[in-house]
Amino acid sequence: MLKKEKMAKKKNKVSAFKLLGFVLFLGFVHNGEASFVDGGGGIGVGISGGADGAVWIGGGYPNGVPDSAPKQQNSAYDALQIWKSAIKEDPSGVLKTWVGPDVCSYRGVFCSGLSVTAIDLNRANLRGTIVKELALLSDLTILHLNSNRFSGQLPDSFRTLDSLQELDLSNNRFSGPFPFVTIYLPNLVYLDLRFNNFTGPVPEDLFNKRLDAIFLNNNLFDGEIPQNLGNSPASVINLANNRFSGGIPASFGLTGSTLKEILLLNNQLTGCVPESVGLFGEIEVFDVSYNSLMGHVPDTISCLSEIEVLNLAHNKFSGELPDLVCSLRNLMNLTVSFNFFSGFSSDCTKLFFRDVGFDFAGNCIPGGDMQRPPPDCSAIPGGSLSCLRIPAQQLLCGSISVGLKEGNSNYTSSP
Repeated sequence: MLKKEKMAKKKNKVSAFKLLGFVLFLGFVHNGEASFVDGGGGIGVGISGGADGAVWIGGGYPNGVPDSAPKQQNSAYDALQIWKSAIKEDPSGVLKTWVGPDVCSYRGVFCSGLSVTAIDLNRANLRGTIVKELALLSDLTILHLNSNRFSGQLPDSFRTLDSLQELDLSNNRFSGPFPFVTIYLPNLVYLDLRFNNFTGPVPEDLFNKRLDAIFLNNNLFDGEIPQNLGNSPASVINLANNRFSGGIPASFGLTGSTLKEILLLNNQLTGCVPESVGLFGEIEVFDVSYNSLMGHVPDTISCLSEIEVLNLAHNKFSGELPDLVCSLRNLMNLTVSFNFFSGFSSDCTKLFFRDVGFDFAGNCIPGGDMQRPPPDCSAIPGGSLSCLRIPAQQLLCGSISVGLKEGNSNYTSSP
């Protein structure tokens, strides 16, 4: 009998050691902070990176919800239950686990210590609205609602979510004006509003925020792009597939932004591409296709030493395609189709031998394949448009900003 008891104790110790090892492994992989729940909400594993070093295994808390659970836990329960009642369709049964006071065991809800810090309901296909009570989740840092059927607007109460860093509302049915409440979120670094039905202008304050990613594409935003677009420290800005009009802001690039991708395609933009675009030394993707931009392609684009994709297609550019643009060493795709370019040099011809995608169809290049018929090239659109131009000779990319910042940052359109 004694032998059996010793064996049982030894087995329990081994099991406990394996479980502890598994928890420590999770803590290492997730850098000391993690929380998980199974699909049915029956098992949870949490590792707190806080000062208490708490570890829990099971249905949210080690011994169930403690009697001394802090007030924010009660608030979280109230907030999530009110939100649950505002969700009218749940075809995947995600909310079936949202039962009982242990909110950390709810599917899609993640905790750090005793606080709800993240909600991830991506691709849950939920239909409903966002309730103002979610602002009670004061420690929320991540809210991901990609690919659902949420509608309406973002509650103004969200401005109190001081900890929120990532907000993904993409691929839903939100409508109304730009959710201005996001401007008041002091720690927001990622904003994704794409594929909704937002309308109206975009506030200038958006590009003064310290955001790393701004996705506004595939909405119904209109009006002019704010003149302080270049102020944004974001690495990615996507304004494609909206109804923006007017020109690309002339100050674009003057602040020395570290922008890597800018997508302005499929809007209603007119005028010139400002010379200051050449100041984005780290940009890799520049796409302004499917607009009504005119004039020459600025030689300063040759300063975009890191650019890989340059798409100017389906505009009204004219003149010759600059040699310097075709000489960009990292260029992988250059698309200038369906404009009014009159020619390009031997440097551009060399792109065919560099295994670079080069599409120049639908222009006015004599002897070129698949060009416009001569009558279409007799009157070049925007022939009277006057754009600021820095001579290609002695072009010094490192010193372009000096002249531009001394008053040459504007282009003019003469009748």
